[in-house]
Amino acid sequence: MFKQVHEWIKQYKTIIIHRHYRPDGDAIGSQIGLKEAIKATYPDKNVLITGDTVDRLSFLGQMDEVRDTAYQNALAIVLDCGDTSLISDSRYQLADKTIKIDHHVNKENYGDINIIDTDEISCASMITRLIMEQEYKLTPKGARALFVGLVADSGRFRYPGVGPNTFKAAHYLTSFPFDIEEVYQQIYTEPLNEVKLRAKYTSAFQLTEHNVAYLIIDMEERNRNRLSFSFASRGLISVMSEIDGISIWATFVENDDRQFVLELRSNRYNINQIASKYGGGGHLLASGATLQNKEQIDQILKDLDQLIMEETK
Repeated sequence: MFKQVHEWIKQYKTIIIHRHYRPDGDAIGSQIGLKEAIKATYPDKNVLITGDTVDRLSFLGQMDEVRDTAYQNALAIVLDCGDTSLISDSRYQLADKTIKIDHHVNKENYGDINIIDTDEISCASMITRLIMEQEYKLTPKGARALFVGLVADSGRFRYPGVGPNTFKAAHYLTSFPFDIEEVYQQIYTEPLNEVKLRAKYTSAFQLTEHNVAYLIIDMEERNRNRLSFSFASRGLISVMSEIDGISIWATFVENDDRQFVLELRSNRYNINQIASKYGGGGHLLASGATLQNKEQIDQILKDLDQLIMEETK
């Protein structure tokens, strides 16, 4: 699967690695892990990573300062990103060639090489496969970053889609000397105020007629409760998970650009088709979209109710 990717990595002196914006552990973990592997295997190559950042993942490493001129005769590799509208830093288009490596439901083949495997639980497991199959070297820093990606997108090895490849990757990565307990502490330890906010919103979510759970958080509420967009959108969605009788749950959070962003999850139904209808995408059981207006929220909830009705006939 990765033979041509390997040939292009060998060919190019400068390689610039991108991923989606508003990154999660899998996006940044895959990005840093691949950089570390290429640099360890080919020390003379110029390998750079770029994109927006989030403070809670800064322990993995920092982005590089990448000048426009770096893209001349360079190879761009975009990780964990289904379509071009989600790529953090559009300058990948300045590169000589682009490789896409992703595990989301495919929306757009924007690479000169497109490696998509929706059976993989994470992009990190795909990068680990590349490293193992092509016999790249890897540093403990890179192994730790990839392990974070693997853990984050597998829900600590609990989500549907976890299988032999997941544990094969975990076995390989944990053979490197890094502190697994420290990784879990960094990812899952929360400030007290966030724990209290989770408790508050556990009592605040609403239900549709067919038990779709949802939270709508506008800018006024964000300001009143001092909620960052990241925490309100992705941090609070988990308060509705693993509840008997709830198979679909969602957050609708207004961002700083006054757009409502949907995060959508299910433990049973293909909700990707709903997110795609509104210009989004992702996985079968975990997707998202940026809405055109607040009025779309009611329609999405109706669509989700309809999905449940059709699937339970």
